[in-house]
Amino acid sequence: MVARIARSADEKTNWFASIPFIAMHFTLLLPLVTGVEWKWVLLAIASYYVRMFGVTAGYHRYFSHRAFKTSRPFQFVLAFLAQTSMQKGVLWWAAHHRHHHRESDQVGDLHSPFQRGFLWSHCGWILTKKFDATRFESIRDFARFPELRFLNRFYVLPFLALIAVLFAVGGMTAVIWGAFVPTVFLWHGTFTINSLSHVFGSRRYVTTDLSRNNPLLALITCGEGWHNNHHYHQNTANQGWFWWEIDLTYYVLRLLSVFRLVSALRLPDPAVKYAHLKYTEAQKAVLKGKQLVKKVTFSSPLPSGLAGPSLMPATKQQ
Repeated sequence: MVARIARSADEKTNWFASIPFIAMHFTLLLPLVTGVEWKWVLLAIASYYVRMFGVTAGYHRYFSHRAFKTSRPFQFVLAFLAQTSMQKGVLWWAAHHRHHHRESDQVGDLHSPFQRGFLWSHCGWILTKKFDATRFESIRDFARFPELRFLNRFYVLPFLALIAVLFAVGGMTAVIWGAFVPTVFLWHGTFTINSLSHVFGSRRYVTTDLSRNNPLLALITCGEGWHNNHHYHQNTANQGWFWWEIDLTYYVLRLLSVFRLVSALRLPDPAVKYAHLKYTEAQKAVLKGKQLVKKVTFSSPLPSGLAGPSLMPATKQQ
């Protein structure tokens, strides 16, 4: 295992800036005032999964990994839908996520549970000043669109629009059940991929991190729980690679492709998908252990996230 790194001054929790995040959690008490009815529960579930699709298909598979293609108008729709989750701007989210993949579970990872602890990886890192700015150098491909820069700057606007629509349709009760309550669950559902998906589950592929596949987290996150698959080969539109690996986001993308709203969905080729069947005993031993593997540089290109033949343990940090 890797010894944890002590936090620097700019990695301390910014309690004042975190007030909105903390306050939102208290909205979970508001259903005690409105009462619980099936129509409101169904609204909360629908709001959760529609916006989770925005997070997974928009923030993650499209803007972070370019796993499929779409038009500029629908690109904006994906960004808008993703930002109704209140997980900051689309450029901010994708840029930080790209950085995470470059350093996953290594010393430079933004939110590894093995470097700065579980709570840090789950949500602590976003409550600091250090990561407030957008890493534009990591997202130049999408930062060239002024409408995306606008959304990124005023990232709260889509959530406010959601509140306005819900209030117009069903008043404050609809806002509570359709915006506030599911947003809290949406946050922590998304955060489990940073934290729990690197701790609990199984590993099929050798990667330079400890990413894991977890079917329960896949159901919670519309397919993101097949995290070891994803870290082995990052830019696929599907993260559930086998028929039994449920991936709701990919199913919706397939449907959208029928209507030509998205296209060129990237899938893993057989050599990538079945690589684990040819593993050596040493590679299988790495999968069973909890030791990180050093990142290595290859002279020839390999699939993104592929650890390759190196099985050298990572250097412990003091």
